[in-house]
Amino acid sequence: MTDEAIQDSARPQPEEIKELLDEEGMENETVSEMEDTSPPDVSLDMHKERGLEFLYDVPLQISVEVGRSKILLKDLLKMGEGYIIELDKLAGDPLDLYVNSRLIAKGEAVMVGDKFGIRLTDVVSPSDRVEQLG
Repeated sequence: MTDEAIQDSARPQPEEIKELLDEEGMENETVSEMEDTSPPDVSLDMHKERGLEFLYDVPLQISVEVGRSKILLKDLLKMGEGYIIELDKLAGDPLDLYVNSRLIAKGEAVMVGDKFGIRLTDVVSPSDRVEQLG
């Protein structure tokens, strides 16, 4: 088996991730349905044993967006200390939380000791998050 074949067999399919996140899980699926959605080289036993645990150590890039703005190059070159850029959001608007450049939630800024944090107020549903993976 080549390295590429090993990586492809270890990589979960989007359908498999959606099944794992589904509330009903795989208990309600029949064997024929699992065989129809599974890649041909994946056995039924591997489907039953695989959970989300293999994803727990995957590093993710998290960023919080306060707002956006478009500026001209001449304005960029004029920037210096004290320069103010007007953003497209109002002062009380929720902040956007992105994980690997995908919108996951909205929230409000909070102070945690001497650092900033975000309190989540609206989280994108798991099914919508899986759809964004495709």
